[in-house]
Amino acid sequence: HLFNLKFAAKELNRNAKKCDKEENAEKAKIKKVTKSMADVVKSMDATLRSMNLEKISALMDKFEQQFETLDVQTQQMEDTMSSTTTLTTPQVCY
Repeated sequence: HLFNLKFAAKELNRNAKKCDKEENAEKAKIKKVTKSMADVVKSMDATLRSMNLEKISALMDKFEQQFETLDVQTQQMEDTMSSTTTLTTPQVCY
């Protein structure tokens, strides 16, 4: 029994060291991600300060209107092509 206890103690110590290494690696990853996020936030802040948000909003609205117009035109063209195809397709009589 004493041998089993010593063996278990050594195994637990090895596992503890392994977990400590993994913990340190994960902490390093978190630190790296946090720094990266801070850099992104700084960059976004600077970018937003240099932008005219009203102008961007107006441009996006114009794009949306043009996209809707294109969608309507595309649907109309598809309907026209579909009806044309139906009219020109020969009827097969049995």
